[in-house]
Amino acid sequence: MTIVRRLCCDTLAGLPDAVRRPDFDPATIGTGIVHLGIGAFARAHLAWYTQPLLRDDPRWGILGVSLRRADTRDALAPQDFLYTCAERDDAGERLTVIGAWAGVLVAPEAPGAVLARLADPAVRIVTLTVTEKGYHRAGASGGLDTDDPAIQRDLTAPAVPRTAPGLLVAALRLRRAAGGAPFTVLSCDNLPENGSSTRRVVTDFANRLDPALGRFVAEHVAFPNCMVDRIVPATTETDRARIDATLGAEDRWPVVCEPFAQWVIEDRFPLGRPAWELTGAELVDDVRPYEAMKLRLLNGSHSSIAYLGQLAGWQTVAEAIADPALAAHIDALMQEIASTLHLPASVDLAAYRRALLARFANPALHHRTAQIAMDGSQKLPQRLFAPALARVTARRAAPRIALGVAAWLRFLQGRSDDGTALQVDDPKADTLTRAVRAAPDAPALCNAIFAMCDVVPSALAESDSFRNEVLTALDQIATMGVRATLAAMA
Repeated sequence: MTIVRRLCCDTLAGLPDAVRRPDFDPATIGTGIVHLGIGAFARAHLAWYTQPLLRDDPRWGILGVSLRRADTRDALAPQDFLYTCAERDDAGERLTVIGAWAGVLVAPEAPGAVLARLADPAVRIVTLTVTEKGYHRAGASGGLDTDDPAIQRDLTAPAVPRTAPGLLVAALRLRRAAGGAPFTVLSCDNLPENGSSTRRVVTDFANRLDPALGRFVAEHVAFPNCMVDRIVPATTETDRARIDATLGAEDRWPVVCEPFAQWVIEDRFPLGRPAWELTGAELVDDVRPYEAMKLRLLNGSHSSIAYLGQLAGWQTVAEAIADPALAAHIDALMQEIASTLHLPASVDLAAYRRALLARFANPALHHRTAQIAMDGSQKLPQRLFAPALARVTARRAAPRIALGVAAWLRFLQGRSDDGTALQVDDPKADTLTRAVRAAPDAPALCNAIFAMCDVVPSALAESDSFRNEVLTALDQIATMGVRATLAAMA
């Protein structure tokens, strides 16, 4: 089929009846939310929860801001910022055209325009999905990493910021100077206590510029915590071709995701918020139990699958979990981690674990293990090292968690079980690679990585029992390979 039309407002009416589309005019929505980091996840999660509310309250349209590249803006602008969200599972694919975005700005091109929109009183919420590294946190302390060159540059030139903390502080400074109320900052990233973490780095940044501004941020800006969950793999050219064929129109920037979505939010929005509870979000007083459940069970399992999968040659999560030994290991890992959680009585943890295994097995997603394996030094502290420390503190063994950590260490050595080269994509790649090259053996490598207190908590690094569990697993992987190691643990 030759696709000649481009998805846009003019072609919406001609799409197939099975394609869901906005029940409002996308050209008429306002901007009540500015979102920093307009990646696939935000387009499949934040926008998906917000779109159904815009017919009755169009003030809550979202303005996207890219902190780095123009590719999303360039792809979506000719489409009137419309795109397709494709929910996929083994039952098929459901397409929804998303029209919740009021536009996209590119911060490096127009920092002044971004700040002007952030300072607009109509903007009442600023959301973020900038990944763990986008917060520029100083590892174990959780504060602002003032040694980061990007942060140093923004502190030197605060009127033209390039980082998320710099943009937030510059905008809050403008709103304070104008006598306006500050917006609410809502992190939607997989950080422990993401709102509190964001508050810490933003307040630190503001204090560096002006202690009075720091006090204003600390005392008057709301940073509610939230937990987000939806598997959104990278979109492939095959995905694009399939979606275009169904639409009968060209969509340059669709997103693909699973049907499942979850959003648990602390209800602290002084200037108001969309009625997200009407689209399935849970508004709670304390999100931390839900956050720990998701970070440790889903994300911890994902990271373990990713590193074991990269070593064993499993390219996707579904391919990996189809191996009975790997599936048994992940089920046992979740049971091991579950003992570290403290959840409300209403949460059915066994059902949650079963649902995760079913989601991992979704053959339609093609969620690549290489994608999940990125940024391990930023992700593993909350996903694996935190539950490991909880087990150690309770004087309990953690062999399943240790296997995931050992797989990461083996992955850092850059070769799979069959000798295939592996790419280490990590903010600390240079430091990690130097540690690998300098280590003559497995104990030395473990010592070098465990000495990084911004990655491995000191109390866990000092645990001989956990270190020995990791070294045992690392030796098994090195001598037998991942598949035989898993079979031996079954």
